Amino acid sequence: MKSLVIAEKPSVARDIARVLKCSKNINGAIEGGQYVVTWGLGHLVTLADPEDYDKKYKEWKMEHLPMVPETFKLEVIKQTGKQYQAVKAQLHRKDIDQVIIATDAGREGELVARLILKKAGNDKPIKRLWISSVTDKAIREGFQNLKDGREYDSLYDAAMCRAEADWLVGINATRALTCKYNAQLSCGRVQTPTLAMIAKREAQIKAFKPESYYGIQGRGAGLSLTWQDKKSGSPRSFDKKKIEGILAEMKGEKAVVVEVKRTPKRKQAPLLYDLTELQRDANKRFDYSAKETLNIMQRLYENHKVLTYPRTDSRHLSADIVPTLTERLKACAVGPYKQLAGRLANQLSTSSGDKKWFFVDNSKVSDHHAIIPTEQFVQLDHMTIDERRIYDLVVRRFLAVLYPPYEYEQTSLLISMGGEQLRAQGNVVKNQGWKAAYGDENGDDWEDEGEESVKLITLPEVKEGDILPPITLSLTEGKTKPPAPFNEATLLSAMEHPAAYMESDDKAMAKTLGETGGLGTVATRADIIEKLFSSFLLEKRGKDIFLTSKAKQLLELVPEDLKKPELTADWEMKLSGIAKGSLKRGVFMKEIRGYSEELIHEIKAGEGSFRHDNLTNTKCPECGKRMLLVKGKNSEMLVCQDRECGHRETISRTSNARCPVCHKKMELRGKGDGQIFVCRCGHKEKLTAFQERRKKEGAGVSKRDVNRYLSKQEKEAKEPINNAFAAMLKGVRIEE
Repeated sequence: MKSLVIAEKPSVARDIARVLKCSKNINGAIEGGQYVVTWGLGHLVTLADPEDYDKKYKEWKMEHLPMVPETFKLEVIKQTGKQYQAVKAQLHRKDIDQVIIATDAGREGELVARLILKKAGNDKPIKRLWISSVTDKAIREGFQNLKDGREYDSLYDAAMCRAEADWLVGINATRALTCKYNAQLSCGRVQTPTLAMIAKREAQIKAFKPESYYGIQGRGAGLSLTWQDKKSGSPRSFDKKKIEGILAEMKGEKAVVVEVKRTPKRKQAPLLYDLTELQRDANKRFDYSAKETLNIMQRLYENHKVLTYPRTDSRHLSADIVPTLTERLKACAVGPYKQLAGRLANQLSTSSGDKKWFFVDNSKVSDHHAIIPTEQFVQLDHMTIDERRIYDLVVRRFLAVLYPPYEYEQTSLLISMGGEQLRAQGNVVKNQGWKAAYGDENGDDWEDEGEESVKLITLPEVKEGDILPPITLSLTEGKTKPPAPFNEATLLSAMEHPAAYMESDDKAMAKTLGETGGLGTVATRADIIEKLFSSFLLEKRGKDIFLTSKAKQLLELVPEDLKKPELTADWEMKLSGIAKGSLKRGVFMKEIRGYSEELIHEIKAGEGSFRHDNLTNTKCPECGKRMLLVKGKNSEMLVCQDRECGHRETISRTSNARCPVCHKKMELRGKGDGQIFVCRCGHKEKLTAFQERRKKEGAGVSKRDVNRYLSKQEKEAKEPINNAFAAMLKGVRIEE
């Protein structure tokens, strides 16, 4: 008899098959002596659309709402139906006596496999493979320690509750808003609070009134001195007359050193990366979107196998990973990391092994540990430039945590002058420590959010009681600044830590939001941000993110509850209880059904209105109605206002072509032979002229050649991989 192994994607299935010595290719699977390995393409099965319960739901009508199925039906996703049939055929073979779930080790991965098994009518015993990386070693060890599938029944219940609750709330509320206001409006428990956070930030910026503040700067004797208020210690005051008075009293007075304080300081390296922290750094340094970073990470995990599982929310390692650190260091000791990693590998191999590492904490690792290199040998020349950049971030952070702390001496001088005090501060490096992992860079850019970087300033040698040479004093002036608009990096931070945007002071909910990762999960935040752009609810100006008029109106019309992070906190507390077995699934779903009915009642009773303020005089070529001008993430489009029609056309998009004058990215406008590049600096160039110029400049390899090479590595990423949330809402067309 044989075991059927179900992986989440073909690339992972191939790796498992190789390790299990399965080499015979059959329809949608790979067979060996003891195992048959098959795969999904993300989700193969999802919750059925409303029209599968009743044909009347094909039409969006307010009188049909709310739609509350007693029992949820499942449907095979059409675009991957062939693979589902292949998995089902293997499952019902007479020589298969057990199923091994080898999908991603987490709530969503559990759902991927369980939905396939439920739809296919599986009655065979289930085992579970639970691993954090897909190296040969991890797979072998995982198969030696398979878990009983029943241990994960509660996790499956939690996953089903999340999917069904999102269906009930998301689809019902979206249909109700769309029918009520005759506009393509969508909402959900994650995307709507995200919009509300951006709206709150925009309101703060709009309401902000800058204030002037004043201080005193002193220069002389090789020092840069700052005045400090004796009572508060503040270096500034909003009272200009007060500062002018103090300045007048200090002029001409002796500067006496009253305190010299030298303090040794140590700074530990920032913690290892989880996905959100990596997405933030990649956005700040390379302007990658959250989705781009996740896709690159996925390739490094699945195709190159050089990094561990990307969708993790932990920045720590579990103790069982520590014995593998030396092997991981040896694997990544290539190219620019050869000396750094080699030195650390030698040190670890000769150490006693009982050292306590600050980044090792079993209590802070849930499904997956932090992102680190695997034991797989690395071939940097096989990576694209984007893959090299992300790999570099992860490897240098991995090396940094293994180095000793950064050590410096902080010297603080307190100067008395006319009864007032001035302070100077300097820092001298004693041991570079972990900053050596960042080479020529000083490492300041790599501090965690909220950490202050250390400025290196050497102060002259002085002692208490010294009288300094004359100090030149000057009045300084500045203005308070408003909070900065969100960009992708800061929006990810806000989604991860939304407690600051909660209206209630419920500490338990704030704690839950912190513990469960905030709004969305590490796996879904990138998709949520992309969806908000593609729904024309967000637009970009430079790197900054702003609400569109559509989003502002939506927030006025949507029920208050859906705008609050508290809703997600409440759900996650209960889903966590279901996963642990302390809360029954039926209790939660009864509550969600009641909540859905309340939402629909509130939307029906709403008195607002929706107005298109982006109508153009261009008529839709399909239905003749006036079209809407909308801004996407990287393009401007004309979209038909009629949601039944759905016609759209791109009128301009940001290209990768660089302006020959200022070297910034140019916009490509127009259609066909009339396409023209336009730059913000004023430069214009026809597409045909641009192509001719590139040929003369010896562009070398054509873009088609480059894409052909890249597509080999990105083929699976570009194939339709099903996302549970997207599949659930595939009937909702959001074009506006």
